[in-house]
Amino acid sequence: MKGPFVGVGVLVWKDKKVLIGKRNGSHGGGSWSFPGGKLETPESIEECAQREVFEETGVVITGMKIVCITNDLYPGAHWVTPFVEAQWVSGTGEVKEPEKFTDVQWVKLSEIPEPKFLSLQNFLKIWKR
Repeated sequence: MKGPFVGVGVLVWKDKKVLIGKRNGSHGGGSWSFPGGKLETPESIEECAQREVFEETGVVITGMKIVCITNDLYPGAHWVTPFVEAQWVSGTGEVKEPEKFTDVQWVKLSEIPEPKFLSLQNFLKIWKR
């Protein structure tokens, strides 16, 4: 098994809805997740959150705060995922990296469709608001 790797997930709030994307590629392809991605050296978790959300969706965020960490065991890989909660500043939310997402939507947290990406499933099991 490879890893552990650090992948940041970002819970972006706008008008009581969260930003989600339908994943593309071999790692969770077809499942829904929050925007985010692999932590790069030497960036902070918050810098990674800002960068990944903007690169993937064109959305600018503020007020980042780590709210949860999950331990995610995928076939062949181990990821640790700090989840950051943030507020929307600007941008409509669109697919900017089609190799990562095929669709981007704003939905109520309770209405995220299936299938959910493993780290998102684990987040929803433990996160309390």
